[in-house]
Amino acid sequence: MTFFDFMIKFPTEKAVIKYFLKIRYNDVIICPHCGSKVRVQHRNDKLKLCNCHNCNNTFSIFKGTIFEKSSTDLRKWFYAIHLFLNSKKGISGLQLQREIGVTYKTAWRMLKQIRSAMGNTDMTKAFEAMVEIDEAYIGGKPRKQNNQIHGTAKRGKGTKKTPVIGVKERSSNRVYAKVALPNEKGQKLTGKQLFNVLDSVCKDKTTVFTDDYYGYGFLDDETRNPGKLIHIVVNHSAGQYSAGPGINTNGIESFWAILKRGILGIYHHVSVKYLQNYVNEFCFRQNNGTSSFDILLQQGVFVA
Repeated sequence: MTFFDFMIKFPTEKAVIKYFLKIRYNDVIICPHCGSKVRVQHRNDKLKLCNCHNCNNTFSIFKGTIFEKSSTDLRKWFYAIHLFLNSKKGISGLQLQREIGVTYKTAWRMLKQIRSAMGNTDMTKAFEAMVEIDEAYIGGKPRKQNNQIHGTAKRGKGTKKTPVIGVKERSSNRVYAKVALPNEKGQKLTGKQLFNVLDSVCKDKTTVFTDDYYGYGFLDDETRNPGKLIHIVVNHSAGQYSAGPGINTNGIESFWAILKRGILGIYHHVSVKYLQNYVNEFCFRQNNGTSSFDILLQQGVFVA
């Protein structure tokens, strides 16, 4: 959808409100105070408000959403979401500031809230059949060739970068990714963390493709994994990147490439505090494709 298409679809704020009501409520507004459906009246004088004649409360149709307390024009909100979702590598606060004519502070806050809403999708036991799992390392200082002759600068494990665990389901191309924060012993990435991620999103009897990182050893341990997950290894250390037709982790590695290019090229630096929100952004865009806009309005705009 181009800018002109957007303006035709949403010429006024009233058009935005009507679209939101249709997508989010299917034109049936529920009172957040008493749960009534049949006695809620949408006001004509103030389109954002509804009256409930069951409990005599007045409430905003945006109650509990990222729009509720915002004074920013709703068309700007919708266009910001449209730009955000249709930019493969994301959009910076400075670019959004220029595009919709708000201050940088407002643009940064809007993007932060949109990312936060993207993390509301429930992925519990969502994956089955075949998945790939891998870890990526984000942030830290640029690599330095501290050994000019042999070039022994570290790239991932053993650096100060933050590990992110990612699982990709092959049949749907959906991705779930979680930042692996240090445990109580200060360890950044452990087998327990890897197991918890797989156990939360994968159904029993799922086939899991991994590289030869020792942390995946729990998948071969009958005590910790009593036949729940089937493990197939691709030995990267031996220069093996495919152990046969379809035996690889190329899918999740492609996702890491998009994530890293977005962070380095658009955002330049992301703190550990907000890294999960940025990871959620790329997962949401990957998982929902051309339907992202409506899905975010249906589910994601409600704050946790």
